[in-house]
Parts: sequence; structure tokens; C-alpha cells
Amino acid sequence: MFRGSSGLVRDIMRYIHIALLCVQENIGDRPTMAAVDLMLSSLSLSLPVPSGPAYYTHNDINPEISLIKEYNSRSSEPRELAKNNSSSRNEIVKRAMSFLKWLVLVMFQFYYIFHLSIAQPEFEFHVCADSNITEFSPNSAYDTNLNTTLSSVSRNMDSFGFYNTSIALNSDTISVIAQCRGDVQLQVCRDCINNATRKILDVCPYKKSAFGYYESYQLRYSNESIIGTVSTYPQSILYNRANASNPDDFMEDVRTLLESLRSEASRGGKRKYATNSTEGRLVFQTIYALVQCTADLSAESCINCLRTGYQTLPNCECYGKIGLRFRMPSCKFQYETSSFFDQLPTEAPPPLSPPPLPSPLPPPPPPSVVILVVCISLIMIMRRRRRKLVKNIQSIHGDDISTAESFQYDFSTIRAATDNFSSANKLGQGGFGPVYKGKLPNSQEVAVKRLSADSGQGDLEFKNEVMLVARLQHRNLVRLLGFCLDGTERLLVYEFVPNASLDQFLFDPVKRRQLDWERRSKIIGGVAKGILYLHEDSRLRIIHRDLKASNVLLDEEMNPKIADFGMARLFTLDETQGNTSRIVGTYGYMAPEYAMHGQFSVKSDVFSFGVLVLEILSGQKNTCSRNGESVDDLLSYAWTNWQEGTAANLIDPIFRVSSGLVRDIMRYIHIALLCVQENIGDRPTMAAVVLMLSSLSLSLPVPSGPAYYTHNDISPEISLIKEYNSRSSEPRELAKSKSISSSRNEASITELYPR
Repeated sequence: MFRGSSGLVRDIMRYIHIALLCVQENIGDRPTMAAVDLMLSSLSLSLPVPSGPAYYTHNDINPEISLIKEYNSRSSEPRELAKNNSSSRNEIVKRAMSFLKWLVLVMFQFYYIFHLSIAQPEFEFHVCADSNITEFSPNSAYDTNLNTTLSSVSRNMDSFGFYNTSIALNSDTISVIAQCRGDVQLQVCRDCINNATRKILDVCPYKKSAFGYYESYQLRYSNESIIGTVSTYPQSILYNRANASNPDDFMEDVRTLLESLRSEASRGGKRKYATNSTEGRLVFQTIYALVQCTADLSAESCINCLRTGYQTLPNCECYGKIGLRFRMPSCKFQYETSSFFDQLPTEAPPPLSPPPLPSPLPPPPPPSVVILVVCISLIMIMRRRRRKLVKNIQSIHGDDISTAESFQYDFSTIRAATDNFSSANKLGQGGFGPVYKGKLPNSQEVAVKRLSADSGQGDLEFKNEVMLVARLQHRNLVRLLGFCLDGTERLLVYEFVPNASLDQFLFDPVKRRQLDWERRSKIIGGVAKGILYLHEDSRLRIIHRDLKASNVLLDEEMNPKIADFGMARLFTLDETQGNTSRIVGTYGYMAPEYAMHGQFSVKSDVFSFGVLVLEILSGQKNTCSRNGESVDDLLSYAWTNWQEGTAANLIDPIFRVSSGLVRDIMRYIHIALLCVQENIGDRPTMAAVVLMLSSLSLSLPVPSGPAYYTHNDISPEISLIKEYNSRSSEPRELAKSKSISSSRNEASITELYPR
């Protein structure tokens, strides 16, 4: 057990606190997983007081009455798990240790279930014969035969997890039916049934008839013939208390799914088992269902048993609930809005035939043959290495792209779609090259990026963007539809986003009026969620490294979509930062440690996000914020006003300012300043940023000063060029780029040229 030191107890109590927040009965009170992750990782974050959890109620069971269980908020059990100053420290520690003892016990139970085949938990539901007539005497013939029969059940289970038997005695019959759920492995099934045969005699002592089930198995015996006979009582109904948003539509989807599974299970061979899922009528809702009959039933009997259960649903108080377990002795069904079953276990392959006896060894070859074989082998190895070298040189066109989850277009198709890359269809110019609007033969509008022949961002960025974007699926990321490789032509085909980029609205004095506070806050939140997905939730950890207003596109509903992953740096899941000798990004958005030392991490994107938020709130570019007669960079202007208590000067004057609106905008300014702090360790993660944006009650730390850019002598039309010598930590200045690549007064770092 744990040694109860004060530090350990404090940490454990915090984890218990978080767990209780997660199991609150009110769905709206439960934190998101992003919030949970932040609570677990940040010990300084204050936690709200939890409300009561949901409980199951366990009522007495009458075999003629349906058993209905629910998560009951009116449980007679104590609900107040934590009261301020209501218990002494010793009492709290005592409760914590009791909880931990229980938790360790449960962990050992799971271990023994799957590895040591020891005790199972109690039955979820069991019924014993309630009449004295159905009792037998200890040490009677019935007692002996029942114990003998039950003791042999587990080892006689067939490969499908089913067994039944019937033994005729002088005046009685012993009939036994045992079955496991169709997705339970055979050995686990046998272990569970072995325990159940002992457990049933403990909970129903000296009864000639009993029935018990757990989630993955059931056991039934009787002094009457029950094999091949449909038994629909007693019934057990266990349901989730949460209601579907549209109960009638939800139940219609459930009914359709269960009807199809009933037919499948009835003809399902020895398992009489079927599972499936369906996309419900409600958005983003999948319904999973399972049905099973005992294997002794005929197909018709299976259908009739399940029909009896289905017919009770319309009049059941469980109608419209998002989860249900319906149990009867001869059949059962279950549905949930999350997956709860596994694939069918595969049967063990037949044993391999014994290997043939070794043949006598041949005589050794002559030395000349050995020399010849060695020479041929060396030649083949050299040729293979040469081919591998060629493949490495040409890997930019290799299998990586061809296996990407995207569709390859013919160059002729793209050329026709863009009207031979007509200037009338040109949408803009980025670091990757020009972007064109096109229309495919199926009338779908697309955006096509064409690699510039003189661009320093070339093959590597093209391959990088294809391999990254093809793997990403998020509502706040631009979706890649396909690509094209044809000779020197390299193109990317994206979904067309009709409202162009954020900078074309934000920095236009007329269009900016379309961006009210509701839209701007939605854009900020969407960009934050998109970057969080890149950092933590995608299959690959990705740092964008060029987040800016022109790389945020707006769809027809002004939802943000992050674009331009050509300069993204790819990480494995355990990597968080790196160094580079090639600086790529946009002046004004780059974090200081990246711009000055080539060091980048997820906090580099956090810095860029903070700059972007300040631009969205002020309607000003980060390189030219006016302060009276002088021109300051936006970070300096924001920090100065924050220190002087005049941060409201940052707010875009087009807003109709109310006290509530000012309070919300000031909170966003506060969050932005936390993101642009010079010290990397002080900046929040994107998970913390998303939580700060979504939880107005969360207190924010005091920001420290941002990194300042002093660039009054720098023209925004000139690219900033730097290269870092791997033999020196100091940057050395390089000559200006041969060609200037910028967009809208932004200095994109695109290529390196030595003096």
C-alpha cells in the first residue's frame, strides 16, 4: 500500500477531486478532457467544488416483475462527498486510503480474471426460486447431482462459449444452460462460468431453480426442462438516465438496427449473436447494438424471444434513453452511443503438421563454386546499394506521396480546371507559389497551389505538405483533396474556401465591419482548436511554424480553416522541440527563440497565435500599430497599454462597446499576452489556451513582458534572410534574397543566400 506522506496524500486527494468532477450527474458540470488534462498536469490550477455523482439503485427482485435499474439522483446513499471543513484531516486521509484499497482490489480482480482465472464480481442480476417446494435438502441426491453437473459445465463449454445438459433423476430433472457473450474469448469464458457455478450455489442455497448473469455471461439451472424452450421472465432493464435530444428519431434508429440484428442473430449458427452500428439521424451520433439468444433455441424461437423484449420498449420508462441493457433468460439485447463490444474471437488454427525428416547433407561444393557465389553476392550487394542511393536522391517523388491518403489528379485535368492557370483565376501568391481557383469536371470548386519554379520553398515543402495534410481531418483545417505530379509540375488540390483569407477582411477598413465580436471570437476559438489538434490530437505531432492571418481561411459561414502546412515541422509523439539551420516563417509572428536561435517547439505556435489574437482584437497589423504620431509594433503597444491600465485602447473602434463586451475582449487580450511572453516556459500550452477561452470562470495568471521587435528601419517589402552555422550558436547575416516573396506587407522568410 501507499505510504501516507503529506505530499503523496495531497496529490492523491487532488486526483480524487478531479475524478469526482468527471462523474458528476449533471452533464454540463463535467469538465472536458482538455480541462482534465490541464488539471492533471497543472498542480497550481484551482479546482471547482464537485456536485454529486450518479448512482445505480439496486431494488429487491421479484421473478415475475421486470427489474428496472437507473442512475438515480435520489439515492439514499450519502451524496455529499466533500464538505468544506466538515471532516478532520485524519478522516479525509482515512477515506482516501479506503478508496485506494478498493481501487487496488478492483485492479487485482481484473488481473485475476484475465490471467489467473480467480473470483468474479457478484452477479449483476440473479433470481432464485422463491417457493419452499423448489428447495432440496443438504446432502440429498439432488444436491449431489447438481454439484456434480455444475462442476463440469466450464470444461465442457464448446468453442462458441455455450453448453447445455439435462439429467433425469427419479422424480426431478436437472437442466443447465450456460453461455458467454459472443465476443468473449473461450478461456476467459470458461473461467467466468467456472466461478459462476460456485457463485450461484452461494447466492441461491438449496434452490432447485436459479438464474444469474453478469455482463459477459449467464448461467441458469432448473428442475424442469428448459432446453429449447423460450423463457422471457424474469426481465432486467438497466438504462442510462440521459435522454436523446430527439427521442422518437433516436428510438426509430434503434428499432431499425435491432430488427436487422434480430434476423442476423436468429440464423447466426451456434453463437446466435450479432452486432452492428449505424449513423443516427442526429449529427455526429453513432448507435451500437448487440443481440444474442441462447444457442439451444431455434431460429423462430430466437426471433420470438427478441420480439417480446422489443415490444416492451415503447411503453418502458427507458424509452428515448441513450443506453439500454435488456436481459431475459433466453435472449438479450443492448444498445449504446459508444462502442462496447469487440470483434468475434478468432478460432485457433489447426496444429501444424510435423516437419519432414531432414534429408542427408549434400557433399560440400568445390572451392571454385564458393568463390563464384561470393563474387556474385558482392556484385548484387553493390548494385543494391547503388539503387538505394538513387532512390534516396529521388525519394521526393517516391512511394510516400503515392501512398498518402489522397487522390492523384492528371495535370491536364488541373490545367483545364484553372483555364490553363489563367491570371483571372489567380487567388493569391504564397510562399509555396501562386494559388488558383479551379472547377473540376464534376463542377466542384477547388483551390490549386502551383509550385513556383524560382521558389526556395520547393520539393521538400511539397512532400511535407502532402504527407501531413493527407493525414489530418479537423473542421478547422483546410482539407486536401489531392495532388498532381507531372514532370516538373507539382500541385496541391484543396477544398475551395469562398471567403478567402482572414487578412483580407481584418485589415480592410470596409470588410472589417463584417467581423463583429461574435465572429471574431469564433475565429479565435476555431484557430485555437485547430492548432491544439496539430499539437496533441492528430496521429502525428505537428508544429505549423507559419501561423498568420493570411494562412487562416474563412468558409461561407466565416468558420476559420488553417492553411499552408508547407513549412510545418513533423515530430514523433515524444518530441516537443527541435533546432533548425533554416528559418522559415513570417516576420512579426515568429517567436524570438525561433527567429534568433532557430529553436522551435509547440510554444512557437503559441506565440504566433497570441500575435494573431491581438491583430484580430485590434484590427491592426502587428507591424504597424499607430500610437499617436509614432508607429509601434503591436506587441509593444499592447504591453504598454496593459501596464498603464489602458488596454481598452487596443479594441477595434468598430465594436459597439458595452461593459460586458469590454470584459470579454479584455480577457482575450490577457490570454494573448500570456501567449507572447518572452520566456518559453511561461507561455501556456494550446490545451490551456482552449480552456481559458472556453471557461470564463477560470482565473488567469499575470503575464510577463513580451519579446519586442524593433524594426522601424526594416521595410516590410524586404525578406529577412538568416542562416545559422551548425558550428556556431551565433547567427550570421546573409545577403538579401534574389527575389522578394511577401504578401500584404508581411516579410516571409523564403530562401537563403550567402554573401
